[in-house]
Amino acid sequence: MTIKLNLASDPFRNRALPWAVTVVVAVTSIIALLFIAKSTVQTNAQVQATQRDVADLQKQTDALNRRAKEIKTALTPEQQRSLKSAHALVYRKRFSWSRLFADLEASLPGSVRVARIAVKEVSAQDDRTVANLDLTVVSNDPATITQMIQDMEREGVFQAELISQNPRRGRGESGAEYEMNVHYVPRAGAPIAAAERASRPVDLAAGNGRMH
Repeated sequence: MTIKLNLASDPFRNRALPWAVTVVVAVTSIIALLFIAKSTVQTNAQVQATQRDVADLQKQTDALNRRAKEIKTALTPEQQRSLKSAHALVYRKRFSWSRLFADLEASLPGSVRVARIAVKEVSAQDDRTVANLDLTVVSNDPATITQMIQDMEREGVFQAELISQNPRRGRGESGAEYEMNVHYVPRAGAPIAAAERASRPVDLAAGNGRMH
């Protein structure tokens, strides 16, 4: 017996497939939402833990500052002067003359030589030892000194302020001496390479210099 099927009047319908797709999409969405919710909870917990750590560190810092202030208040003026002198001594022991000379060689033109140099004050800044210097250099060209000060300002190692300009008065002496106040912040890392130092010679005039 032959069975005839007219799909035009009685089309075939697969009702299970749409429901299966719907269920799969719904389950996937629920899993994704659960994952997002879990990640959000973990992130919030980490943020709260970080905030607690920051608050604890701030409390410790405030306590240390209060303790330091109490100790400073308890010291007599003579003890405070002694403490300041002790800090200055520590900073001076940490000061590197070899680093200073290397940085000077990197910053001064070859036609400029150092006549005198003295360290007035040494202190700490951002875990580095910085210093205020009295620096006197000799040059035959004022324009060279002006350019040198501008270059120092741009590089940020030496901040120089010109104090005076005096002609050299010795027999056979030429040019002028330029006295400057200089704030010195050592270069980060190792001193300048020997090859570069050799290409920019500077006469440090050790016999006339002052090292304090």
